[in-house]
Amino acid sequence: MKKLLRSYGIIFAGSVLYSLAFAAFFEANQVGMAGVTGLAQVGNVLFPALSVGALTFLLNVPIFLVGWRLLGFHLLASSLFSMAVSSAAIDLFGLWRFPAMDPMLAALCGGALMGLGLGMVFTQGATSGGTDIIGRLLKLKFPWLPLGKLILVPDLAALAAVAAAFDSVEAALYGGVAMFVASQVADTVLYGMDLTKVAYIVSDRWQEIAEVLMCRQGRGVTILQGEGAYTGAEKRVLMIAFRQREIVTIKRQVHELDERAFLIVCDAREVLGEGFGVYRKDEL
Repeated sequence: MKKLLRSYGIIFAGSVLYSLAFAAFFEANQVGMAGVTGLAQVGNVLFPALSVGALTFLLNVPIFLVGWRLLGFHLLASSLFSMAVSSAAIDLFGLWRFPAMDPMLAALCGGALMGLGLGMVFTQGATSGGTDIIGRLLKLKFPWLPLGKLILVPDLAALAAVAAAFDSVEAALYGGVAMFVASQVADTVLYGMDLTKVAYIVSDRWQEIAEVLMCRQGRGVTILQGEGAYTGAEKRVLMIAFRQREIVTIKRQVHELDERAFLIVCDAREVLGEGFGVYRKDEL
């Protein structure tokens, strides 16, 4: 129960940040919004009596019905909660008159805040509804692509409708900038918080280096077979995964043992097992 309450608390906070970004930066500065919320903006222009929050909720219903069969009950329940909170918060924040600012600044700041909110929701295996669910459905088809990038596909289509309804290409372009920033921030929250590196080390003193890395760093080392293309000599290549904060120590230890060691350090987005991440069936 404690874990469940914590999860829904994070979803609540992320949904509120999403709504605040829309009200304070998008709506207050006439920046086009993508996704279902953008379509709700269009509907609000055509039918002023219906609020953006109410239209967002109504437009999400058929999407949730599709998501029920393909994505399961947990996603549906948590996403319904997120959608209800964000829809209500959009109308609540709409009671305040937020000051206007430069549209580009609004797009950048609003996109960053919205991406933060979406990322928080995504980390709990939920979505905020709308194109987020469409993104999750696309994720089933293209599991190797980041979720933030997949959401851009339906979002850009919605922006085209916003541009036509508002008769303003600029509003849609600013919205496109905001959505790109939001996708980058959301992916950073999802995949970039756990900074992991992978190092490949080629050295004649590979045994000593491997022993030091295992004993002092407490990291597993994999020995790969290699061969020099020019000399034809057999080589041992050490592969080690480690946290970002360990990079300076590892480089120093390798250099102390062999100044001529060949070292390659690469970014690793997801590392599972052996003290790192754990595979989850519903992961994003």
